[in-house]
Amino acid sequence: MSHFLPPSSWRVRIFYVFMFVAAVALVGRLFTLQVLDQASFAAQAVENRVSRVSIPAPRGIIYDSRGVPLALNQPAFDVVITPANLPDDQARVQAIYTRLATLLNMPVTVPGSTPVAPCTPGRGVRDLVQEELGFRPYDPVKIKCDIPKQTALIIREDLSQMPGVDVQVEAVRDYPTGVHTADLIGYMAPIPSQTDAPSSYNYYTSRGFLPGRDRIGVAGIEASMQDILAGQNGSQLVEKDVGGQVLRVLGIETNTVPGENVQLTIDTRLQTASEAALTQEIDYVNNYLGHMEAFAGVAIVMNPNNGKILAMVSWPSYDNNRFARSIDFNYYTSMAGDPERKIPADPQYPLLNHAVNVLVPPGSVFKIVTASGVLEENVIDPARKIMDPGKITIKDAYYQNDPGRSRDFVCWKRSGHGLIDFVTAIAQSCNVYFYKVGGGYAPDGITGLRIDGLGKWMKIFGFGHTTGVELPGELGGFIPSPDWKRITWGESWSTGDTYNAVIGQGYVAVTPLQMINAYNAVINGGWLYKPTLIDKILDGQGNVVTQTQPTLLSPERLPLSQRTLDLTHAGMRKTVVDGTLSGNLNIYGQLGPVIDVPSDIQVAGKTGTAEFCDSFVYPKGWCIPGAFPTHAWTLLYAPAEKPEVSVIVFVYHGGEGSRMAAPIAGSILRAYFKLKQVDAQPTGGN
Repeated sequence: MSHFLPPSSWRVRIFYVFMFVAAVALVGRLFTLQVLDQASFAAQAVENRVSRVSIPAPRGIIYDSRGVPLALNQPAFDVVITPANLPDDQARVQAIYTRLATLLNMPVTVPGSTPVAPCTPGRGVRDLVQEELGFRPYDPVKIKCDIPKQTALIIREDLSQMPGVDVQVEAVRDYPTGVHTADLIGYMAPIPSQTDAPSSYNYYTSRGFLPGRDRIGVAGIEASMQDILAGQNGSQLVEKDVGGQVLRVLGIETNTVPGENVQLTIDTRLQTASEAALTQEIDYVNNYLGHMEAFAGVAIVMNPNNGKILAMVSWPSYDNNRFARSIDFNYYTSMAGDPERKIPADPQYPLLNHAVNVLVPPGSVFKIVTASGVLEENVIDPARKIMDPGKITIKDAYYQNDPGRSRDFVCWKRSGHGLIDFVTAIAQSCNVYFYKVGGGYAPDGITGLRIDGLGKWMKIFGFGHTTGVELPGELGGFIPSPDWKRITWGESWSTGDTYNAVIGQGYVAVTPLQMINAYNAVINGGWLYKPTLIDKILDGQGNVVTQTQPTLLSPERLPLSQRTLDLTHAGMRKTVVDGTLSGNLNIYGQLGPVIDVPSDIQVAGKTGTAEFCDSFVYPKGWCIPGAFPTHAWTLLYAPAEKPEVSVIVFVYHGGEGSRMAAPIAGSILRAYFKLKQVDAQPTGGN
């Protein structure tokens, strides 16, 4: 007979306690999941089946001042395959792949190929589909982008025989004026990756842009007016099944806001005429000499009375249509050159806008700044005649008690101009006169403006700061100073440095836009305007949203007396009448007037020839003391008595300004008045 011992009471109690705790934990967990966290899990469930779809906003159009489109949107046709919609029969799938490969002129498969960006050559139709098949089978896979319209129509006719295949239409940028306005309009590129540019990536994604699909402006007006042109992408909520197939649209979350249109101050006709004048003269000279002499150039036309830029040419340029669909890498590298280059001002770098992105010595066109300073600071009586013997010898000293060394400073006219007053000194661009009044000359009892005074007047005219024109990467010009040289070069400022600076040489560096803007302040009576390329912001119906108003860079009129303005105007008018811009000139075999405009229009201006030695010409062995290479400059404005237009031309390594830049500026000025005459003619009628 067996005996069963009853369990001990403490073991029973432990078992019941354990069961009770387990029950409480289970009930508590159920309560947490079904009551406390119900909203959270419900939201996650919704998130698993509800997706947000971004709807791209139409980008705004860019027009010139007359309504000619400079950047617009064109339809592009992309072939896509949705893997989940392909037939189950692999023989039919293979037939679809083969048919598409034939129509698109691409392989069915490329053995060993690796994933690349969509539509990038180097992969086959099957490769692209297989890559997405297991991840997002209901997402269309781009096979080839921007196919010809005729090919797109053929594929669409065969869609019933090719399930899973479709032709999508998307907007791409088109630049009708291409190379003629590329430096102004710029181009677009994909949003940079989070790894390459995290701040830029975060900025655009936070504004609703979709990486891999949306493109942004990275140069020119496309970049500076990005937020205006881009508008606001919309979004809608859709319900998807577990495979990612869209079941239905649940609603619009954010409305799509089309980008606004931008109308520029540029007249495409004048832009084209300016480019032709610049490039034809450069080509003529290079062909005449039998080698590449002039490497780059700039031509800017402005209204000096409000800061509007009527034309801006930077040569060499590039074709921004090559970047409209995708970045043409080979073309890009040929335009940009070596990314590790140490020559940021390389004249053969077309992706630089030489009007605003390059600093160069201004030479004698800079004398307008020195001239204004010496008159306003009462350095010299403008009526006093100063002797120019062709050269002067000064003591080039680095500090007050430095015995220094003798150094000659010569005039461009080696025989000298003789006795010369202020107005004639401008007209003849007399270096010795400006050496004396700018740097000082003890034998004549002239203290000079000196470097501190010159720096003061450079700041007054806006140098050292950007002008604020609507172009990325603008440089602010450079104002040299003794402190800068000591910190940068470990040397004291010398007397010779001042003599170089007062005629726009040495360490002085400007952009062509800054230089013409400084002249405009003298031309218009003392007002320093902000240069602008933007005339209006328009909505989709052409209504004016914003009209650009003239903006002053200096809140007050520049401290230029009427006497100073009258004398500088007289000097620049005399430049054309009997100075460096007068008469007929043999221009590398061409005989004709430097400035050929209608006889009833009086023109004034200033020439400049700037010596330079940079890291582009130095390796070529061209930096020969006493025979340095030179840039060519010319500034013109008209009518002289009531100016309405100003033109500046800069030619890199162009030689003398009066021989190279002046004819170009004259041609541009003539084109301006010809177009004005055309526009004034009545239209219509019998």
